[in-house]
Formats: sequence, structure tokens, C-alpha cells
Amino acid sequence: MPNAKVKNYLHLHLLVFIAGFTAILGKEISITAIPLVWFRMAMATILMFLFIKIRKVKLKIDKRSIVRLSLAGIIIALHWITFFAAIDAANISIALAMFSTGAFFASFIEPIFYKRKIIGYEIIFGILVIIGVFIITQGEIKYLTGIILGISSAFFSSLFAVLNGVFLKHHSATVISFYEFISGVLFISIFIAFFKGGFSVDFFKLSTKDFWYLFILASVCTAYAFIAAVYVMKLISPFTVVLTYNLEPVYGILLAIILYPDSEKMCADFYYGAIMIIGTVILNGILKNKHAFKRKQIR
Repeated sequence: MPNAKVKNYLHLHLLVFIAGFTAILGKEISITAIPLVWFRMAMATILMFLFIKIRKVKLKIDKRSIVRLSLAGIIIALHWITFFAAIDAANISIALAMFSTGAFFASFIEPIFYKRKIIGYEIIFGILVIIGVFIITQGEIKYLTGIILGISSAFFSSLFAVLNGVFLKHHSATVISFYEFISGVLFISIFIAFFKGGFSVDFFKLSTKDFWYLFILASVCTAYAFIAAVYVMKLISPFTVVLTYNLEPVYGILLAIILYPDSEKMCADFYYGAIMIIGTVILNGILKNKHAFKRKQIR
């Protein structure tokens, strides 16, 4: 059924576009990164809970799994906080270009969790990614804080993705996401209580614009995107999904240039570095797919 196949591919690209659009929403929302992520995760938790009740999904899991999922929830919260903070400290283009370095981190994190050797070309690609970051830093040194935050966000994202890959062997994506979101909200709440003077009335005072942008971020870009991504993976090969998601920075940067031509105008070095990083990530995905295909043939 070619029409169904095309429909699934278009759905996948829609999800990648949505992922890139989160950066646009982050720039438009006026509150800072920490409260932004708190509202995002709190709203997403409520929406996910409603979905679970409607679909009658069983939430009961063992205590050990709850602890592990809670740790992952803290990691995804840190990923989002550093990502939106990178946008505040620099701009969307810097945040997304640095986010692309996640594949570099995954190449070294995956062997630890999946007990495999580091592949030779991954080291070469890692060096190319570092060179790409260096080129961007040289050209945009004024955004150094944003670059560091963006790289931190990429690390947390890679760690989270690898952990979730392990969790999906034992639990459904809906259950995993629900516990992760709850733990993320609790983690940020504790941080605010002890280091930000606690919650105040002003904390919950959102402008109409911020509320609706946060709602879109929590519903479409978080709750829906998490569930739909798992659904798409059942219909399209994991390689195609991963490779297509590598286009997220491309979509996001193009959107940013169109919507914010003044603040997103970068020097030539940025684009050289970004092309090197994103190109390396895509090439890495292609080679990994070839190796996976060869292993299947051997078996």
C-alpha cells in the first residue's frame, strides 16, 4: 500500500518538524528555562494521565523500575532546561547546532549500556564533530555560554535516549513517559523550593500568550510527539526514524532564519561548522544501518 507508506513518512517528517518547532516556542515564551520546563512537564503529565485513563493503560511497575525511570526523568528535565537556557544565552541556531553533537555522545554512551566495542569510524566522526564545534566557537565566541549549555543539553539527550532504549524492552512508552514526567516535575519543584525561594503567586501568573504556547509545547510537542514517535517506529524502520530525526536541527535552523532573520543571522564559520556536524551525524546513521544490515545477513 504505497499511499499508507507515504502517509507514514509524512507523519514522521511532521514529528521531526514539531521537534524543531520546540525551539521556536522556547524563544517566544517569555519565562525562563526552569519554570518553562516545569510547566511543560506538569502539563504533559496531566495530558498523559488522561490518555492513560482513556486507554486504560496499567501503570503498576516494580519499585526498582520506578527509581530508574525517575532518574531518566531528571535527565530529560536537565536536557530541556539546558536546551532552552542555550536559546536564552545565545539563539536557536546555536542551541540546535550544538544539539546535533548528541550523536557523538551516543557513540560513547551506547557501548557502556549495550556492552559493545566502540566502532573505529565513531572515533573519527567524534573528532569531526569536535572540529565542527571548534569552528563554530571560533566564529561565534560571544555565544560561548550558549554553546556550552547546548553541548550539555546534547549530552543529557543522548544519555536519556540510551536509557529509554533499555527501558522499552520492559515497559511501554506511555508508562515510561508518565513516570519520567512526574519525576521531572518533582525534581524541578524541589530545586525551586530549596534554591529559588520556593513557589510564589507570581510563578503561576502566566500571560495568555505564554499559557497557550506552553500548552502547545506540552500537548503537541511533548505528549503527542512521545506517543506518536513510538507508533511510527512500528511502521517505519528504526534507521529511517533515527536518520530523519537528525534533520531536526536543519528544520529548526531554517525556521529560525525565516522567523528571526536579525537575531539568527550567523557568520560563515557557524554554517561551516554546523554543516560538518550535521553531515557527520547523517553519515554516521547511514554507516550504522549498513553494519546492522550485514549482521542480519550473517545471522
